[in-house]
Amino acid sequence: MNAKVAAMTSTAEQSNPATRTVERALGLLAVVCDEGSISLSDSARSAGLAPSTALRLLRTLESGGFVRRDPDGLFHAGPRIIQIGATALGRQELVKAAEPALHRIVKASGETSYLSIRGAGERALYIGMVEGVHAVRHTGWVGRTIPLDGTAAGAVLLGAVPDCGYMIVRSSVEPDVSSVAAPITWPGGVVGALSVVGPTYRIDEERAEVFGRIVSEEARALSGQFTTPSRRARDGGESR
Repeated sequence: MNAKVAAMTSTAEQSNPATRTVERALGLLAVVCDEGSISLSDSARSAGLAPSTALRLLRTLESGGFVRRDPDGLFHAGPRIIQIGATALGRQELVKAAEPALHRIVKASGETSYLSIRGAGERALYIGMVEGVHAVRHTGWVGRTIPLDGTAAGAVLLGAVPDCGYMIVRSSVEPDVSSVAAPITWPGGVVGALSVVGPTYRIDEERAEVFGRIVSEEARALSGQFTTPSRRARDGGESR
């Protein structure tokens, strides 16, 4: 009896247009996230959908922030799916993975290092920190939020990273404090930011560039840990 009920339920679900729409949308979203950036025609082909159906679903996903479309017409993972992905990774897991990098950054720079992710609204949330070694140092911001706009961590979380791979911002949230940040990425977008924060009088232009190279190298190495198995297979081996 139970088997018959289960079979009837499965058949009903398969014939339900709403269920089919959800399945198609999720399949299409998975294609976009797997590829990082993809055209409408390629995403439709990969998901086994007609281009008109794919476009309709992508527009719906875009309106919810699950995908975004760039000026070239390519689709990418949107901020909402990246936030969900960060939550799925788990704050504790991300902090645990980043902790060695935070310690290395402090050892190399002497300044306080932070890990941040996108928080609620247009804010970045600090979720990890290792204090610097100087008597005067930045500290105590884990659990606090800062604006995405106008901050180094916020800029990289928004994907606004210069070609050098890091962002330098001075006297934004606090006067006489400078920050240098670089993005942690996974297939689909930016999942977090590593940053160095310290007093501006110790972080001149030359030192800021040195710190930028330090955090960007650590962020790239950490990003490699979040490469999906399918992406590694397509790249022909393990991520480097």
